Amino acid sequence: MTKTSRMLGHALLAAGMFGMALSGAAMAQEELIVGIYKSGTQQYFIDEAAGFTKAAEAAGYTAKIINVELDANLAINAITDAIASGAKGIGITAPDQAIGPAVTKAAADAGVLLVATDDSLKDGAGNAVPYVGFDGKDMGTKVGVAAGELLKGSGWLEAGNYGILSVEVQTLSVCNDRTNASRDEVTKAGADAGKIFPVAYDGTTNSSLEAAGPVITAHPDVEKWVVFACNDEGALGAVNALANAGFSPDNIIAVGLGAYEACRPWAAGQPSGFKAALYISGVDVGEAAANALINAIEKGEPLPPNTVAATSIVDPTNYKDAMPCT
Repeated sequence: MTKTSRMLGHALLAAGMFGMALSGAAMAQEELIVGIYKSGTQQYFIDEAAGFTKAAEAAGYTAKIINVELDANLAINAITDAIASGAKGIGITAPDQAIGPAVTKAAADAGVLLVATDDSLKDGAGNAVPYVGFDGKDMGTKVGVAAGELLKGSGWLEAGNYGILSVEVQTLSVCNDRTNASRDEVTKAGADAGKIFPVAYDGTTNSSLEAAGPVITAHPDVEKWVVFACNDEGALGAVNALANAGFSPDNIIAVGLGAYEACRPWAAGQPSGFKAALYISGVDVGEAAANALINAIEKGEPLPPNTVAATSIVDPTNYKDAMPCT
């Protein structure tokens, strides 16, 4: 038995003992669905929780939102809490894909529907959990194409004095799908693969900032930088690290993934290293996850294996047509 399985077993036992002390009426909330998010204070997940809640309420359901802040133990406890609360369905963006077998077994044993949001999960037999989110490879491809086109148009390829920061959550498959695809497209555009430098981070801005600094310092010959990442936070952290190292926005081509951080300097009319970003809507994913769960609950039909939301590249000239900027 794995450590994760033991933790889940203890948590479920505790929940069961606690539940014995409650009346059936107190335990059951017949119209409850729960959204669990790995980084609930990031703007994207704030938006996703809002979409999840909005769709639930529109269908006459109650939504409960749980933020686990990249803590796998908290995620396991959140599943236990959702089951004990009488949830009929759960959407989870897990902080660690390794907990997939444990959380899927817990949900299945309790007869609770489960969808993986944003980051894919597998059960103990290696089967994919129904997924709601984006196509990671497609996202990374669009980011890489945009970065490649901007790089070609900059004249930096001919000068040869550029470097590329690939800001990567290397432990997360969907992030690897994104940054690997971006890397492929940038090299197709003519970039030297030897000038691409990986920056390992945990998905947060501060982690990217701290990790990018030493990489930048280690390459004093680089005068101009291209940046792509798994999310907007990764790109923002690298852009901030470059600013701290004395690079001006004119010497940075950053293509974000999310656009919710990239759009802020655009909206303020400030010079920025962000030259473009892939717009993704957390609201759309939250709504889709809630609707998929509720439809399956109401109709008794299987959850769709994949629900994929649309994305589009935006820049300072057109982002207002595609998205709000908060």
